[in-house]
Amino acid sequence: MRSFTFNLVFWPVLALFAVLAWLVALAGWQGGVRTVMRTACRTIRGLMHHVLGAPVEVRGTIPTGLPVIIAAKHQSWADGFLMMAILGDTNFVIGNEIQSFPLVGRIVAASGATMVNSPGLSGAQGALQDAIERAADDPRPLLIYPEGRLPPVGESYRYRKGVHLMYETLGRTVIPVATNTGLRWPQNQWRKFPGPAVVEFLDPIPPGLPRDDFLPRLKITIETRTRALEAEGQAATETVS
Repeated sequence: MRSFTFNLVFWPVLALFAVLAWLVALAGWQGGVRTVMRTACRTIRGLMHHVLGAPVEVRGTIPTGLPVIIAAKHQSWADGFLMMAILGDTNFVIGNEIQSFPLVGRIVAASGATMVNSPGLSGAQGALQDAIERAADDPRPLLIYPEGRLPPVGESYRYRKGVHLMYETLGRTVIPVATNTGLRWPQNQWRKFPGPAVVEFLDPIPPGLPRDDFLPRLKITIETRTRALEAEGQAATETVS
């Protein structure tokens, strides 16, 4: 029942904010688009808590307003909403499969974020390099999902070289992020599940590591902690049920 009610509320709310952001984008007001997006994300986090019964606990040190690269685990559609709700004003890299949703392409472009090729798709060649060049003068955190797509809970995909290209070119600290949101909002599935969810900011990885050291370290750090959070979340679900 909670899942049905959440979906019943979520989609109209998302559509309302999308139309509002699109109208603001038409006016060319980048700051306004970002404000609408952040408000939408905070509203969705609130719906997860109060309607779905999936409160989100944030652990670790949130790098608000710091020029770092945030490399996060991606299990759920909830992830993007939650990261923006938690971080506030954030730059981000997003796969271009999101363009299949009406209005979203213009909104993302107007916000100053960057679309890159999702696995199996084309049409955004050169976008990551452009994002890196623009991020060099942007003091906001820069969010990227290293796997480039959503693996099921308990699994991972190859960490793509784009995250190292950003790390190497910008010379910035990387903040790994683990999560178990996929337990509550599995990938893009209609059915959701109540219970606590966790987003955890982990120890930073300093700049300067070679690719063969950096990528394995990033993956081991994120995946090890994510498996632990999944086990914790599954135990909490069993307790509730």
